[in-house]
Amino acid sequence: MYSLVTRDDTIRIPAEYIRAGRKLEDHIDELAYDAFEGRFDENENYTLLTFDHEAVDRGRIIHGDGAIYQNVRFKALIFTMENNEVVDGAVSEISEYGAFVRIGPIEALLHKSQILDEPVQVSLGIQNKRIEGSQSGKYLEEGTPVRSRIVSKSINQNDPRSSKIGLNCKMDGLGAFDSLEEAD
Repeated sequence: MYSLVTRDDTIRIPAEYIRAGRKLEDHIDELAYDAFEGRFDENENYTLLTFDHEAVDRGRIIHGDGAIYQNVRFKALIFTMENNEVVDGAVSEISEYGAFVRIGPIEALLHKSQILDEPVQVSLGIQNKRIEGSQSGKYLEEGTPVRSRIVSKSINQNDPRSSKIGLNCKMDGLGAFDSLEEAD
């Protein structure tokens, strides 16, 4: 789920950014983008975009560092995922383990054992990568829209790309959109 929130946080402004003729505000936007965007916060919310940065009060200089630590207030567009939340996404890659599904800005793994209540076959041909149920013929390919449930999260705040999100499609109402339409 996406939300627009107002946040207060602190950025570090290195000493080399402090020069005669340049205002501190000239650097706040650039440094705030680097500090907050594309990262998870302490509540496991993923920050997509920040804007309307403004300095709050005066900054602090830490002895021995020489940088300014400036409190800033800004608006942020965040993406939140809760355990057991039902999400829509699209298959971005098929691998021997299952399907990687893009949900918002994040890649999640839909393990092959969590796709159908039947054995599945993984085909990794050069042109046609697909996971197909051996009895029903239901399948997933790259680009297939899919509805799934978040069953596990292991968020790495220091390296968001190494975070692991697990999905499940075995419940009624979940799976490839084509299969859901057939069930109606």
